[in-house]
Amino acid sequence: MGVDLIAMHGWGGDHRSWAPWGAAAVERGWRLSCGERGYGRQTPHQPTWGDAEQRVVLVHSLGLHLLPQELLGQATAVALLASFGRFVPPGPPGRRLQKALQGMAAKLEAGGGEPEAMLRQFLAEAAAPAPPEWLPQGPLEDGLSAEGLQRLHDDLALLGHTNGLPWGFPSTARVLIVEAAEDRIVTPESRGLLRSALPQAELLRLEGVGHSLLSPTLIPAVLHWIETPAAGGHGPG
Repeated sequence: MGVDLIAMHGWGGDHRSWAPWGAAAVERGWRLSCGERGYGRQTPHQPTWGDAEQRVVLVHSLGLHLLPQELLGQATAVALLASFGRFVPPGPPGRRLQKALQGMAAKLEAGGGEPEAMLRQFLAEAAAPAPPEWLPQGPLEDGLSAEGLQRLHDDLALLGHTNGLPWGFPSTARVLIVEAAEDRIVTPESRGLLRSALPQAELLRLEGVGHSLLSPTLIPAVLHWIETPAAGGHGPG
């Protein structure tokens, strides 16, 4: 079947994380278009749909909130990878997380080597329990530009203000939620809120895996889900 994929990375990442997905898509004769925020030296870019009948959005973490409404609204299927509708949950967990976000924003504003050190620490937490050396190339390898620092700051503020599914989320699309059982970035409360907001979604929970979803089973499982739209409500195997 003809399939168009649109992929968007999360906060602190870039489009190069989708390279293995692109290779797998080419093997199937599919088209992949990646978004790029330009936190480092990569040129900002918004993805576009082709003309295939099946239009599938792949988003990691904040990537769900970084896609234009008109692109998201045209999707026939959405795979949410370690994602969320609301990042900061209500109550004590949310207050702790909001304080942490404020500290990260202060380090972005501090200059010197503080932004790089903060981002490196964040990425290590996102990779855990896997070592950060397993992460794909990203903005830190290129160096953070002044414009990239501003985008990191702006998107960090967006992270703290997300309050549910973004406007334009396609109500009739098939949805797959991929949860990382050892996620140190998205709280269990926020993961629960996402499941509640999308009761029709299929769920794939990866045990022993952190926020960056560094698992060899991820891509085959998600692409199998895309290829088997009649699989029912039990989720991928």
